[in-house]
Amino acid sequence: MQNIPEKRGETDSLRGPASRDGEGRGDSEGDAQGKQADAERETLMMELTRLVQKSVRESSWWEKRGIDCTILTAAFISLPAGFLLLGSSQLLYFLSGLLIMGVAHAVITVKGAHLASHGALSESPAWADFWAVFFIEVCGSFSARAGVQAHVKMHHAHTNVIGLGDSSTWKMPFLPRSVYLFIAPLAVPIITPVVAVGQLKGQSPLQIARTVVCVCVGFLSQYYLLRCVSGLSCGSALMVMLLCRAMFSVTFIHVNIFQHIGLPMFSASSRPKRIYQMTHGVLNLPRNPLLDWTFGHSLINCHIEHHLFPFLSDNMCLK
Repeated sequence: MQNIPEKRGETDSLRGPASRDGEGRGDSEGDAQGKQADAERETLMMELTRLVQKSVRESSWWEKRGIDCTILTAAFISLPAGFLLLGSSQLLYFLSGLLIMGVAHAVITVKGAHLASHGALSESPAWADFWAVFFIEVCGSFSARAGVQAHVKMHHAHTNVIGLGDSSTWKMPFLPRSVYLFIAPLAVPIITPVVAVGQLKGQSPLQIARTVVCVCVGFLSQYYLLRCVSGLSCGSALMVMLLCRAMFSVTFIHVNIFQHIGLPMFSASSRPKRIYQMTHGVLNLPRNPLLDWTFGHSLINCHIEHHLFPFLSDNMCLK
């Protein structure tokens, strides 16, 4: 082993200074090319950002927020019809009411909560915080602080980064694949508030009290209306709540999985530039009229655009 350095030294001597200088120049050229490629990527992202900002400035309020707010408002307006139809003794009317309630719940708790978590419903920080609490806690039965932390600060910041991004984690490894994909999602309405309670650890007493009150208000409001407006019994009201809240849960799990799982994964120590990370680790799904309305373009057919510019509303991602 001691002779190895000597042999290397002899070899270096035989090769001469010119060879060593050539190697040094090769390494320098490689480093220079790498830096140039990084600079080109940065320039590309800056140019894309400039074009997006220009488009946002030139867009009207209706394009930036009005269309999405109208869809959310339509979901709330449809709720009275859903409650009334659920009180009908005719099966067709009852199923229509169940469908209306399920679609409205998906629009409010998926599209609304997602936009609210990114502050895309208002330019005012105060109103953005209010809508986040309303859509995530009151309507979605989850902690707004924990939801924003998990989605914005973990999922978006570390998309497909091994060990950091949530895309690399199998949520329930003890479940068979078919159970995880087609049966377990039906329990999401029950699991969500339970997980929310676990996420309250470390939060201030005021935040804990707010989350508990908001979740209870949302749950009891729907239960009360099903009892008083629809005239359902206690058991029937709870069953309808479960069915409405779980109607799109299987679809949501599938969308959530296939947009990231199976795509390139990145190391935390050598992740690519943002524009390459998002375009290679995120997938746009084909357009679907129902899912475009209930989940929003940013979660379906414009998911790459959403990951590149998460502050944009659904309609602006589509634009």
